[in-house]
Parts: sequence; C-alpha cells; structure tokens
Amino acid sequence: METWTREQWEATVKESDVAVYYLYTPMCGTCAVASKMMEVVSVMKPDLPIGKADLNYVQDLAMDYEIESVPCLLIQKDGVVQHKIYAFQSVPYLLEKIS
Repeated sequence: METWTREQWEATVKESDVAVYYLYTPMCGTCAVASKMMEVVSVMKPDLPIGKADLNYVQDLAMDYEIESVPCLLIQKDGVVQHKIYAFQSVPYLLEKIS
C-alpha cells in the first residue's frame, strides 16, 4: 500500500473500476490497528489499487468527502464512493465491503 496524494486518488478513481483510499492520522491508536488490517487486505488483494494518506496532509479531501473521523476507508466503484467505513471490524468484513 503506497501513500497517495489527492491527485493520485482522483486519477485512480477515473482509471479503475474499484479503488480504495485509507485515511488515517499518525497519533491515532485505532488507526494503528486499522493500518495492520489494511496491510493484510493489500496482500490478499494485490491487484486492487489501494492507497493511503495522512489526513493532516489532505485536509481539503476531508472537507469535500465529509470525513467525520479516522480511520476512514473510502471505497469507490465505477467512479463513485460507495462506502465510507469508519469501523474496521475485521479483515473479512473489509474484504466483503470491497468485493
């Protein structure tokens, strides 16, 4: 999972049928757990475009997508954000939402 800018996210949304953007902050304990879960997801779905960003550096994205808290997972399908996940329940749950 690589770090993306907002521009990279928006380009991926246009190019891919499905893409995932993981938003976090470094001092968030829940984000640390979610990051580990997302690493597992990225290994299990190697062909899926998955990016991450420290929300402190993409604040305008938080405003535009109305991000309420971190961690947050944006899942887009066909150019539209279908899911905004804040509760990273389990890896199987995340995989189900992405599929």
